[in-house]
Amino acid sequence: MGAGMAAHGTGERLRDEDPREIAGYRLLARIGEGGMGTVYLSRTRGEQPVALKVIRREYGSDPGFRSRFEQEVRAARRVQGYHVVPVVDHDTTGEQPWLASMFVPGLSLHEALVAHGPLPLPAVLRLVGCTARALTAIHTAGVVHRDLKPGNILLSDQGPYVIDFGIARAADATQLTASAGLVGTPQFMSPEHALGDPVGPAADVFSLGLIAAVAATGRHPYGDGGALTLAAQIANTAVRPPRLDVYDDTLRPLLERCLSPDPAGRIGTEELATLCERSAGHSPNDFTGWLPRPLTQELAARRRAPLPPSPEPTVTGSGPQPPHGPTFAAAPTAAPTVAPSPPPYAPTVPAAPPRTRTGLVVGGAVLAVVLAVVLTWTVARSDSASDGAREQGDGKQSGQPAHPTASGPKASPGSTSDDSGYTVVFRDRPLTLRSPSGANIVRVDLDVPQVVQDSPGREIMLSEISGGRWEFYTPMGKSVGKTPQECLQGARADVLPKEIKANDLPATLPVGALMCTVTTEDRLAMLEVTGITTGHGNLPDYTTRLTLWQKR
Repeated sequence: MGAGMAAHGTGERLRDEDPREIAGYRLLARIGEGGMGTVYLSRTRGEQPVALKVIRREYGSDPGFRSRFEQEVRAARRVQGYHVVPVVDHDTTGEQPWLASMFVPGLSLHEALVAHGPLPLPAVLRLVGCTARALTAIHTAGVVHRDLKPGNILLSDQGPYVIDFGIARAADATQLTASAGLVGTPQFMSPEHALGDPVGPAADVFSLGLIAAVAATGRHPYGDGGALTLAAQIANTAVRPPRLDVYDDTLRPLLERCLSPDPAGRIGTEELATLCERSAGHSPNDFTGWLPRPLTQELAARRRAPLPPSPEPTVTGSGPQPPHGPTFAAAPTAAPTVAPSPPPYAPTVPAAPPRTRTGLVVGGAVLAVVLAVVLTWTVARSDSASDGAREQGDGKQSGQPAHPTASGPKASPGSTSDDSGYTVVFRDRPLTLRSPSGANIVRVDLDVPQVVQDSPGREIMLSEISGGRWEFYTPMGKSVGKTPQECLQGARADVLPKEIKANDLPATLPVGALMCTVTTEDRLAMLEVTGITTGHGNLPDYTTRLTLWQKR
């Protein structure tokens, strides 16, 4: 096994040797096991399902590993961006280190390829483009994935998500047991990784090129063979490059630029994303019907699969509590699931035609398996604040006290509440997001709410500069419903790009769209788009209704 671990279905019953609680998280089921430990299903105090990865004792007894693990996971928790789903909680001080992540409804690319065969070219292009943008966010935070593979890309009806990053390097210098095997996945390593040389962001680009080739054909570009044989061929790629003439004319140039033996010669993630989106002919936010029908049906079935109920008694305020665990909104009715751990591949099965079952020679589960996670923005931002205040422009920082509004005091919390852990501050308050006149900028503060040209607190910026754009200062997502549970889920799982150009706004955020974010004052805000009209500048004017919740 590699550095990751599988998480599958709703899991199996706990075994006699399994713990029943970790740091206040009550364990409900066993959902995976791998070289670094075991993954359990749990829930937060707000009844949001989480996956808790407990690290093996032989790692925990190594002080060097603990130090690296702490450093890497703290870095991973700072990652915020497009279609990345990082860690939300962790601890290195106990007998066994652990980390917690959130479920997303989906299945791994590895499992999809095994069950349904290669993807059609448009889906491959959208897969690669979206993953490249996710890598941009990961690399911007100073993290290198180091174990990107089909098992670490999660497919959902909202596009692909990159999972389980930020911990592989912690294990690299630790001597593993024979049962643990090698760290990483050799058949998806870059040449420099396979040779033991320093690894940087370009290594993830090489891995993504291999994934693109496999997703399109079911075959590894370096041919048939076991994992170590393929790794040896990758290490020798400068002398014997892969044959790429069998790939589609649209995909082949991208593979050539990803699979350069020289890291400096590889394409950058932003350029790769742009080229893929242009070739696919779709907006980076449009994933309507992006997967073949059988996969879409399987995703729908997984969303409907129930999770085990919380055991009794539940964790109370007088008992142990998760040290960093937030009180999330309750889990949605269509409970998320994670991809099952697949069996080893048969390495010599020939390639199958597109959209049919394939043997898939690359063996994503032979040496590494994964944990499916989703970003909890509130926790990630709080962790960043503890390391140092996060600044954007001249705006306020997380944790700054509430400020008064020019139009009167903030509304006091209402009496309306439910079992989500939130209570209403105000509901359906009209708020117009109007195009600023001239080459100006305005900022939107959803906590107040108000739109002003200069404000120390804000969540959205409206700019008429360089053609016009909206920019989100806090991660903004699209919700499928108006409950706080659905709103929080949308803010985490269906995250919009940080910036939307003026021409893309009506298609990305049409009338009826529900936008959700956790504000800079740690409240939950939902903007419902009620109208779009032509503005005075490049930006359209938006009329919205704003609902604001705060934690009880």
